[in-house]
Amino acid sequence: MQDFPPRVATFFTGTDDAPSPDPDTRSPLAFLRWILRQQTALLAVSSLCYALWFLPMTLGPWIFGRAVDQGIVGGSTTALLGWAALLLGVVVVGGVFGVVSHTLVVRSWLVGLYGTLEMVTRKAAQMGHVLPRRSPTGEVLSVASSDSDEFGALTEVLARTIGQLASYLTVAFIVLTMSWQLGLLTLVAAPLILGVALPLLRPLHRRQEVERSRTSDLTSLATDIVAGLRILRGIGGEQTFGANYDRQSQSAKRAGVAAGIWQAVVEAVGVLLSGLFLVALVWLGAREVESGELSVGELITFLGYGLFMVGPIRTFFEFAQKGVRSLVSARKAVAIFEQRAPWRDPSEPVALDGTASLVDSASGLTVRPGILTVVVSAVPEQSAALADRLGRYLPADTDPVPAEDDEDARGRAARRARTERARERARIAALDEERATREWGVTIGGVDLASASLAEVRRTVLVSDTGSQLFAGTLQDAIDPHGRLDREQAEHALRVANAEDVYDALPEGWQGQLDERGRGLSGGQRQRVVLARAVAADAPVLVLVEPTSAVDAHTEARIAERVAETRRGRTTLVTTVSPLWLHHADRVVLLRDGTVVAEGRHADLLTGNDDYRHVVARALDDEEAVR
Repeated sequence: MQDFPPRVATFFTGTDDAPSPDPDTRSPLAFLRWILRQQTALLAVSSLCYALWFLPMTLGPWIFGRAVDQGIVGGSTTALLGWAALLLGVVVVGGVFGVVSHTLVVRSWLVGLYGTLEMVTRKAAQMGHVLPRRSPTGEVLSVASSDSDEFGALTEVLARTIGQLASYLTVAFIVLTMSWQLGLLTLVAAPLILGVALPLLRPLHRRQEVERSRTSDLTSLATDIVAGLRILRGIGGEQTFGANYDRQSQSAKRAGVAAGIWQAVVEAVGVLLSGLFLVALVWLGAREVESGELSVGELITFLGYGLFMVGPIRTFFEFAQKGVRSLVSARKAVAIFEQRAPWRDPSEPVALDGTASLVDSASGLTVRPGILTVVVSAVPEQSAALADRLGRYLPADTDPVPAEDDEDARGRAARRARTERARERARIAALDEERATREWGVTIGGVDLASASLAEVRRTVLVSDTGSQLFAGTLQDAIDPHGRLDREQAEHALRVANAEDVYDALPEGWQGQLDERGRGLSGGQRQRVVLARAVAADAPVLVLVEPTSAVDAHTEARIAERVAETRRGRTTLVTTVSPLWLHHADRVVLLRDGTVVAEGRHADLLTGNDDYRHVVARALDDEEAVR
C-alpha cells in the first residue's frame, strides 16, 4: 500500500475523461469528510488495530474477576492458571497491535499533513500570480503548516476514537450481562458527560478562531519583514517593524492563552465528570456486593471497567476538541481550495510561432522577431504592465481580500464579515475569469494568445520581472529547475548573467545550497541568478523587466552585451531606461501613458525626440558619473 509520501492528484492534473479528484469545498464539514475518505482503508485498519490494542483493558477486568471468583475464592488452581494464561495471551495480542497501531496512525497523520501541504502547493501553482490577490499570504502559509497538522491530528484521533468506541460497547455489553443497573450507568455515562461539556465547546471554538486569525496575521507580517529585510535596513526601519511584530506577537500570545484556558476548562470538566462517574460506580457496586447480588470478582471487574472508562471518555472529549479545531482549519482551507484558476484553454488550441512578430493592441507595440527591443517609459509600472500583457498575466489592479478580522470572530458580525470577504473574492474571481477568457489583445504571428493553451503561451513567451523568486535548493536547481541543461550550457547561462561569483562563493559549486528567496545572496546576486535562469530557458520570446536594476554600471554593461550576443536572432524585449542596454538595442520604443509614441534607434531618438531625451537624461547622467 503506497500511502507515504502521499500521491495527491488534485488540481489541474486530470483530463476531461478522468478529472482530478479535487477536494469537496462545499463546506468545512464536507472538506473534512473528503480528507478522511482519502484514507478510508488506512483508517479502518488503524481503528481495528487500536481496538485490538485496547483488548487487555477491554477483557482484562472480566478475566481477572473470573480468576478471583473461580481460582481464589473457589479454590481451583487449574482455573486460576487457565485464566492467567488467557490474560497473558490477551496482553501479548494487545502489545503487538499497540506497536502496529502506533505505526499506522503516525503514517496516517503524516499522510494527512503532507497531503494538505502538497494540495496547497498545487493550488498555488495552479492559481499563480492571482492567488495573493484573493487570499493573504499568511493564510496560505498557515493552511500549509498549522492547519495541515490539524488535519493529520484528526485522522489519528478518529482512528483512536473508533477503537475506543468498539471497546466501550464491548465493555457495556459485558457489564449489562452482569448487572443491568451498573451496565446502564456505564453505557450512558460517556454520552451524558459529553452532553454536559458540549456547551463549553462553543466559546472554545470562538477563541480558537481568534487564535488562528492572529497567528495567520503574524505569519504574514513575518513573511513581509523577511522579504524586505534588506530594504528595512537601508531605510532604518528595523525598529518600527520589529515593534509591529512584537505587538502582533503579543496579540497572538494572548489569543493562544485565552484558547488554552478554555481548553483546560473543557479537559478539567471531563476529568471531574469522569471521576464522579467512577465514584458512583464504586458506591453502587459496593452496595450490590453487600446485598449479595454481585460477587467479589464481579466487583473487581466493575472497578476495573470504571477505571478503564475514564480513557474512552477522555478520548471522546479529545475527539470533540480536535474536531472543533479541524473545522476552524477546514474553513480556512476551503477559502483557498475553492478558488478556480481564471484561465480556460480553448477547445481547439492553436500553436504559436515564436519566430513571428509579437503585437500588443493596447499599446500599439510591435515587437519584431529576431531582434533586441528595449521599451523605455518614464513610469516603470506602465512598462511592467506591458510585460504582463505580453506574457498573458492578469493585471494587479485590485486590492487583496483582507484576512479575517478577529475582533468580529463571533455572531452576526462574523457572518457578515465572512459574507463580505466571500463576495469580494467572488467579484475578483469573476473579473479575472472575464478578462482571461475573452480575446487577449496580444498576438504572435496574427494568433491571439487566448487562442492558445496557457502552457503553450508560457513555453513561447517567458517573462522575468522584478518579482521573480528563487526557491530553496541547489544552485543547479535554481539555474536549471527542469534538469534540461548540460554543464556547458548551465555555465554559459551563468556567464551571460555575470553570476560566476555566486558559483565561486558556494563551497560546493553547483550543488551549493541557496536559501529560500536567495536570502544568503545580495540583491544584485539574486537578480543575476534569476536572469541566468531566464537565459538558460532559451525561450523563443524573452521579456526582461528591469533585469539589472540592482547591479553596478560595469556589471550591467557586461550583462547587456552578453545577453544581446546570446539572444541574437531570437526575439528579446527589455524594459529599462539604462543607456547601457539602449546602446545594444536594435530598436527602442518609447511609451507614454502606456502607448507607443516613438520608436527607432537609441542615437536617433536621443537627438530627435525631446520626450525620449528627458526620460533617459537621468540615466545618462548616472552613466557619466560612473565613467
